[in-house]
Amino acid sequence: MVKVTAAEVNKLRQATGAGMMDCKKALVEAEGDFDKAIDVLRKKGQKVAEKRADRDSSEGAAVAKINADNTSGVAIVLGCETDFVGKNETFVALASDLADIALHHDTKEAFLAADFGGMTVADKLIEQTGVIGEKLDITSFEKLDAPYVGQYVHINKIAALVGLSSKVNNVETLVKDVSMQVASMGASSLSYKDFDPAFIASETEARIAVIEKDNIELGRLGKTLKNVPSFISMAQLTSEVITQAEDAAKAELKAEGKPEQIWDRILPGKMERFISDNTTLDQEQCLLDQRFIKDDKQTVAQYVDTYGDVTVTGFKRATVG
Repeated sequence: MVKVTAAEVNKLRQATGAGMMDCKKALVEAEGDFDKAIDVLRKKGQKVAEKRADRDSSEGAAVAKINADNTSGVAIVLGCETDFVGKNETFVALASDLADIALHHDTKEAFLAADFGGMTVADKLIEQTGVIGEKLDITSFEKLDAPYVGQYVHINKIAALVGLSSKVNNVETLVKDVSMQVASMGASSLSYKDFDPAFIASETEARIAVIEKDNIELGRLGKTLKNVPSFISMAQLTSEVITQAEDAAKAELKAEGKPEQIWDRILPGKMERFISDNTTLDQEQCLLDQRFIKDDKQTVAQYVDTYGDVTVTGFKRATVG
């Protein structure tokens, strides 16, 4: 049997992250040849990967990286099978190293084919499957380019990217705050203008049906009924709809006997309430229309406006699970 030194074993451990005994066995099988030993470990990883191919890799670590001039960012999730592995420092470090590579590629396919220490990223994942003993996979890959890109990562479970139209004073605070909003609240669109009309129509019907069903039970229990909105998005609030709402509000004020000279002080609040009640879809799924998590008296769009001539151009979110 070929004898291997502790130095050779440590060199292989540093290169692959494999355990001491696995490295020693691989070196012995490879008759002391370093490159062949790596191939031995890779083949072991392939066998483990084949056995665990149908396993669920819903745990893992989310990582985000930004390039040197803040014009490009990437967010990835390195998936594994258990939370125990996902929190391991070595595993998180691997995810970070992979994100450094991902930053230079526009697609997941190109990233997986990229070089990682003499092998492809895809092969590295297979190798590490053998080392760790769990199925590993890139379960999320998100890339964002903009004049200015920032990121926020929440305990390696959610990674968010936000793109801005320009670099303004205190841009680091702005982009971090909006990235935290993306991580915390999620969103499917930047603005209601991005919604497909068919989607809005379907959502409106579904949401109203749920409220009406809830109201049947609330009515049976003698409780206050929920408001049934006529609309759920600003996309539905045409100028005609707004005018009709204003007329209805004025008629209500008149019926209440409010003096006409004070209507101008009351109407803005009523219209704000009308818009809030009838834009629930936007508030949930449109980043700029959501209430800002640090100050719910303003929307994200209103917060961004406080920084001057800058807009949010896009966002991405990668989450474990």
